[in-house]
Amino acid sequence: MSSNRALPPLKSLQAFRYAAQSLSFKKAAESLFVTQAAVSQQIKTLEQALSVELFERQTRQVVLTSEGQYLFDYVEKAFGLLEEGVKGITEDPKPNTLVISSVPSFSSRWLVSRLGRFQSQEPEINLRLSPSIELSTFADNDLDLCIRLGRGKYEGLKSQLLFREHLVLVCHPSMINMDKPIKEQLINIPVITDTGPDVRHVWPVLQRFLDLYDMPMKSHLHVADSTSLVEALLSQQGLAMMRYGLVYELIEKGQLICPLPIYMKSQYDFYLVAPAPHFKYQKVIMFKHWIEGEVKVIGSSWMAYLKNNPGMEEVKV
Repeated sequence: MSSNRALPPLKSLQAFRYAAQSLSFKKAAESLFVTQAAVSQQIKTLEQALSVELFERQTRQVVLTSEGQYLFDYVEKAFGLLEEGVKGITEDPKPNTLVISSVPSFSSRWLVSRLGRFQSQEPEINLRLSPSIELSTFADNDLDLCIRLGRGKYEGLKSQLLFREHLVLVCHPSMINMDKPIKEQLINIPVITDTGPDVRHVWPVLQRFLDLYDMPMKSHLHVADSTSLVEALLSQQGLAMMRYGLVYELIEKGQLICPLPIYMKSQYDFYLVAPAPHFKYQKVIMFKHWIEGEVKVIGSSWMAYLKNNPGMEEVKV
């Protein structure tokens, strides 16, 4: 329950803090850039407001009373928290170290191979990459920025769209004879399902599209990690719905194909996520500018793919 009692003036509490730290009104005045008389008056005002004596005035020094010591412990903690809060939104504690947490699949399949270009561009920044599925709260750690797949709403954090994602059906080219009817072949190809929240809901939609209620697709492998799923596809173990951003290079090289001219807009996109003050850090600004330039290749590739495959049809999820 909150109290309606008014707090003493902040200026008086601040004068008390410095005087209690040094046990000297003179030194407190020097720290606050005011006169010793001003400090004395502020403390007198505080004592009158609280109806207690906070210092014993001796000939050559001052000493905290028991009430003064009790109050000082709280005042010191309170001002310390205020200073930490102000520092948190105005200062970067480690301007030369950038700590990033990224979705593991995006990290391994796309980001890591390109980070050398960022480090060449910004050699004074020490980069630390931490692959993680979980979104950090940014409390009690050195994390600066997250790259996350989601809907862009994270309580207490700011998010900025990095790129939009689409889902395509892919498999190894050896698994499909493009000169024969495709749908009949798909019935006999095992499905590799991604258990991620952005993909697991799409199979019922795809089955409705293919009218396969009486002939469900075979599924024998469930994978939680998209990187492992890509390896399963490349080793000809089945077909899967994949995020285009993770497989576009493999499609461009012909290592994977889309056996059906369909795609779905993913319900999840990629975002940069952090506490709002972090987006003002110079190192974060530089990384954001760099990665926004890099991910343009994904959007360009997607637009080129649609242009080169005019029969592609969007299946609404």
